[in-house]
Amino acid sequence: MHDFWNNLHQLIDPEKLLREGGFYLVVFVIYAETGLFFGFFLPGDYLLFLAGMFVATGKLDVNIAVLLAGLCVAAISGNFTGYWFGRKTGPVLYTRKDSFFFKKRYLKAAEDYYHKQGAFALIMGRFVPIVRTFAPIFAGVVKLDFKKFALYNVVGGTLWICSLTLLGYFLGRRFEKEINDYLLYIIIGFILITTIPLLITFVKSKVVKGPEEDKTDLN
Repeated sequence: MHDFWNNLHQLIDPEKLLREGGFYLVVFVIYAETGLFFGFFLPGDYLLFLAGMFVATGKLDVNIAVLLAGLCVAAISGNFTGYWFGRKTGPVLYTRKDSFFFKKRYLKAAEDYYHKQGAFALIMGRFVPIVRTFAPIFAGVVKLDFKKFALYNVVGGTLWICSLTLLGYFLGRRFEKEINDYLLYIIIGFILITTIPLLITFVKSKVVKGPEEDKTDLN
C-alpha cells in the first residue's frame, strides 16, 4: 500500500508533470480534472500556479499567452464534456430506485440548488477541488439550461485559469531567485486554501443534518 501511494504521488506530482510532460500534458490534466469524473484527484490549482511560475523562470518553454489560451480551452471544454456526460446519464438516475447509497430526494435537492445557485456552483466551484470535477456533471444531470451553463462555464474557467496562472507567472518574474526557497510553503498554502472550503462545507452539512435528524426522530 505504501508503494502504491508513492507511485500515485509521483504520477500526479505537479513539478514532475511540468518538467517531463510539458505544455500538452498540462493542458490534458486540466481537461481531465474539469470534465472527467475520474480526474478529481488531479492537482489543478497548484499545477496552474506552477505552470505560470515555470514560464516566468524559463523552465517551461511556451509563451504565457499561448499557455493561458490552451488552459482556458481545456478547462472550458472539460466542463462541456462533464455536462454532456451528465445529460446522458441523468435519465438513468431519475428512474433508479432508492437504495442505501442513492436517494431520489438528493437528486431533487441538487436540481433545486442548481436552478437557484448554478452561477455560484459553476464559477466559484472552480476553485474547490472535487467540486470543479463533479459540478458540471451534476449540472448536466439536472439539465441546467445550456445557455446559462455555457456562460458560467466560460466565466468560471477563464477566471480560474487566469488568476492562478498569472499569480504564479508574476511571482515567478518578481522573485525568480527566491521563489524556489519558498516552494514548500507555497505547496502547503495551496493545500490549506483548497481544503478549507471542503471542511467548511462538511461542517455545515453536519450542523444542518443534526437538527433534521432530531425532527425525524421526534416524528
